[in-house]
Amino acid sequence: MVPEGGSTGFVPTCDTGDDTGLKHDYVKEIPERTGRDTILLNPKDMVAVAARSLEPGEKVQVEGHGEVVVLDKVPRGHKVALRDIPRGEDVVKYGYAIGHAKEDIHKGQWVHTHNLATNLGANLDYRYRPVTDTVKPGSPSGTFRGYKRSTGKVGIRNDLYIVPTVGCINSLCNAMARSFSARHHGNGSFDSVVVARHPYGCSQLGGDLVYTRRCLQDIATHPNAGGVLLVGLGCENNQMEDMLATLGDYDKDRVRWIICQEVEDELDEADALLDQINEAAAGDHREEVPLSELNVSVKCGGSDGMSGITANPLVGRFAEWVVSQGGSVVLAEVPEMFGAEQVLMSQARDEQVFHDIIDLINDFKGFFRKYDEVISDNPSPGNKKGGITTLEDKSLGCIRKGGRCEVEDVLHYGDHIRRPGLSLLQTPGNDLVSSTGMAAAGAQVVLFTTGRGTPFGTFVPTLKVATNTPLATKKHRWIDFNAGRLLDEPGDRVFEDFRRKVLAVVNGEETCNERNGMQDIAIFKDGPTE
Repeated sequence: MVPEGGSTGFVPTCDTGDDTGLKHDYVKEIPERTGRDTILLNPKDMVAVAARSLEPGEKVQVEGHGEVVVLDKVPRGHKVALRDIPRGEDVVKYGYAIGHAKEDIHKGQWVHTHNLATNLGANLDYRYRPVTDTVKPGSPSGTFRGYKRSTGKVGIRNDLYIVPTVGCINSLCNAMARSFSARHHGNGSFDSVVVARHPYGCSQLGGDLVYTRRCLQDIATHPNAGGVLLVGLGCENNQMEDMLATLGDYDKDRVRWIICQEVEDELDEADALLDQINEAAAGDHREEVPLSELNVSVKCGGSDGMSGITANPLVGRFAEWVVSQGGSVVLAEVPEMFGAEQVLMSQARDEQVFHDIIDLINDFKGFFRKYDEVISDNPSPGNKKGGITTLEDKSLGCIRKGGRCEVEDVLHYGDHIRRPGLSLLQTPGNDLVSSTGMAAAGAQVVLFTTGRGTPFGTFVPTLKVATNTPLATKKHRWIDFNAGRLLDEPGDRVFEDFRRKVLAVVNGEETCNERNGMQDIAIFKDGPTE
């Protein structure tokens, strides 16, 4: 790792002599079908990505570079050098530096952790250099079928949420859910019953407790909930009285509560309250609403070397379409913006949002340093096995989920979506925490790309998008859409199929995580436990 104060790891791709009229440098949004051996993402790149496993001695064609003789075994999704790269020189992919050579690298060699190191280190000095070709919020030209709530929000599900205020009653809440499902099997008012299980709510202090309370409140007021039962124990730090006092605008016929220590039989009491909620939701139905009511979150987990080439840009193209319809998109995972933050800064709506992004990045770096952690201690072992080498490499692929959308807002953990367009949300990169945080912010659906595979889904529909065909074929119970098709089929065809799939889910089609009951939450924690 370069020490604090070392190289920035940033290679500008725009003409920096003038701050006006800049445009994004050329990066293929989605690779064209070719069946080729390698993928070149930007004309400035020093490496190409192997579209299949390459063997030593093979001669492969690389766009703009002619024939390259492969010197090492290069697994699918990993990088091969397109020219000699001296020790210490920055290595460029996506048109940006993803680190520097730890040793001399020869043309045709495998480029990975053994010969490439991160440049991340000190906080940087940033300059506002906006680009001009961003996608800005537009007006809706279509509709989807959603549930209008009395609060003015719109949901894409009519679910029943049972929300424990403290982790020690998770099992009681599970029993309440089982009882409701048994009594109303096939004739209830709800699409499904979700228990927001978590381990917190007691022995927490200060802001750490606030994080828990705000997340649970956001779940309780989520538009996908047709009914909510808040369940408290009674002696916990996260008191029901405090939950209700700061819950905000909610439908008192749909949100009910119980404190288990204060009633003789909490299961009987819960049965009665859930029946009342079920009756209140009996007339709920879908109706046409404009696409501007659609709030989508974009997430990647278990990423591989193909994530930034297939699935993430596919989701990014969908994000651009949602924004063009006046809808909202949330991009989180702040540590996985490190090394790519200047791309997002160039897409800021105005100079205030630009400075908000600086604060977002630097505050999270400060969070790492607070605990004496290295800010570049990422990618994960699975990411590296899949072909991602440094955090810059990972981040430049991660942010492609937001496409070229103008960044309209920056949200703190626990905030709700405030305006149409792309918002950046303060969360860690952890799949469970970030997915929960984006859904709690008001996203009705999570578009979750993965190259390694994961069964996780949060409390809203979590649509899994595979980066490669082998994963989609192997894990058909986890994967909802195969973006690996982009290597063999026209991009427009795959995008139209993807858009139809997402809208089918928005209109009620179950995702794999819903069908298999994989609906969990995880709350961000920052503080000691008593």
